Amino acid sequence: MARWILKQEKEERASLLKFRDRQLSCQLLQEIKLKGKCLKEKLGRRPVFMEVCGTHTVAFSKTGLRKALEEIVDLRSGPGCPVCVTDQEDIDRMIQLSSLENVVLGTFGDMVRVPGSRTSLEQEKARGAWVKIFYSPSDAVQWALRNPGKQMIFLGIGFETTAPVVALSIREAEDLGVKNYSVYSVHKLVIPALRALLNDKGPGVDGFILPGHVSAVIGRKAFGFLAQEFNIPGVIAGFEPMDLLGALENLIYQMDRGECRIDNEYSRLVREEGNKTAQTVIREFFDTAEGSWRGLGKIPASSLVLQDNLQKYDALKRFPVEISRPFNKEGCRCGEVLTGKIVPTFCGMFGKECTPSRPVGPCMVSSEGACSAYFHYDFRE
Repeated sequence: MARWILKQEKEERASLLKFRDRQLSCQLLQEIKLKGKCLKEKLGRRPVFMEVCGTHTVAFSKTGLRKALEEIVDLRSGPGCPVCVTDQEDIDRMIQLSSLENVVLGTFGDMVRVPGSRTSLEQEKARGAWVKIFYSPSDAVQWALRNPGKQMIFLGIGFETTAPVVALSIREAEDLGVKNYSVYSVHKLVIPALRALLNDKGPGVDGFILPGHVSAVIGRKAFGFLAQEFNIPGVIAGFEPMDLLGALENLIYQMDRGECRIDNEYSRLVREEGNKTAQTVIREFFDTAEGSWRGLGKIPASSLVLQDNLQKYDALKRFPVEISRPFNKEGCRCGEVLTGKIVPTFCGMFGKECTPSRPVGPCMVSSEGACSAYFHYDFRE
């Protein structure tokens, strides 16, 4: 068995390295520059492409492709960083939950440093609140099992990708008879956000680089409405240099020929219908509800809440808390960054009052945040 696993790992590594081939990447980059220049001249401006996923935003910056192609294409970030799109009201409520006696707040790491209206989980932890970082919701369940005298509230943050594992953590708690585990679900759905973004007539996007991770769950067909209803092409892409370049080449090709469709350039992982098992798990545990998004406001049926029969695992039902009126930091333009209206450097606080060591907004905190990516890889002076 061990030899078979090693062989499989070697094959997967070799397959992955093909998408990092330096020579092929340079050749494709030059082709994109030539074709992109022609398209730019044809349009009289740079085409605007939005990378919906925060991981894509980081990948474009980290590989240097954003900088290498800045004269050819206008790359804008979208509402794909889960921590960044979490509304200020939800963050304030999380912080309030952390202040409850006998409660331990479990979360993925990025959320700890995100500023709320008046404080952050990191600051409250320094004052004595019990905030623990977990890499998996299952670890939080196991912690609750070992500590029956404490109430573990896990923050369910993310998109269709993290919702199934959070759902399965509830099943694990049920199977183990763990009664001191609950979830505060602020899971978001990508499709309603893209519809809201386009209906808002915001950034004037010519094409979308669609999220590989979310697409693996919901499938290529779920994005068909972009081409059919809004006449905007899209490409599902992976996260290696050749994936990113392939997506750009595809979008430039479609625009140049006046074509409009949703292509899947991440077929090694994404299927037409997505992952049926993950979709079933989401449907078994969650209902859709109106969700509040930073930058996009309230969007109908854009969030996932636990079903009524799971109220004993719903943290807000078990621990209702009141919060003061939430507000965003004056001068912070994260909402505009998340909707592609501006790039991070257009914010007057970028790199000055707002840095990764002293973040004002969530986009400078999260490892998938656009401002953090620009600061670390693109435009740091």
